[in-house]
Amino acid sequence: MPGSDPTDPRYSLANERTFLAYERTAVGLLVAAVGALNLLRDSWAETLLGVALLVAAALTAALGMRRYREADAAIREGRALPPSTAVPVVFTTVVVLVLLVGLSVVV
Repeated sequence: MPGSDPTDPRYSLANERTFLAYERTAVGLLVAAVGALNLLRDSWAETLLGVALLVAAALTAALGMRRYREADAAIREGRALPPSTAVPVVFTTVVVLVLLVGLSVVV
């Protein structure tokens, strides 16, 4: 039955927990961004770090919501869950930006 409630609520609850993990990560990145922008000295590298963390927080929140909706639709329609690309995208983006900022501070 397309669009019906799942027969086992554990799937929906697991999907909600995953969504909350994405949102918790986004809040952590947001706090790190606020700290970087307010507590570090005022140079372009620290500002770039804060902005990069803000972008990562927004990206994580948006991708988490997208993942939740896709997984919820798959669960309700009885399909296999779609593969997640959010984690590699966010992780790669954050690591590359932090490395670039770190290199710019050292050099």
